[in-house]
Amino acid sequence: MGIGISVFLLAAGAILWLAVSADISGVSVDAIGIILMIVGTIGLLWSLLTAGAMTTGRHERVVEHH
Repeated sequence: MGIGISVFLLAAGAILWLAVSADISGVSVDAIGIILMIVGTIGLLWSLLTAGAMTTGRHERVVEHH
């Protein structure tokens, strides 16, 4: 999951939790919003941690003389 998808899930979850007041039989829109925000937060943290781990590798410079 990328950073963009994670931010989208966070935004969609916040909208469902805070702005939508629909009543759907058997479904809690607030709970879905909170779940989306939790998944988005976990995905964002995971994306940032894996992106940081990929850039901390050792880089060597190779110079060839002819």
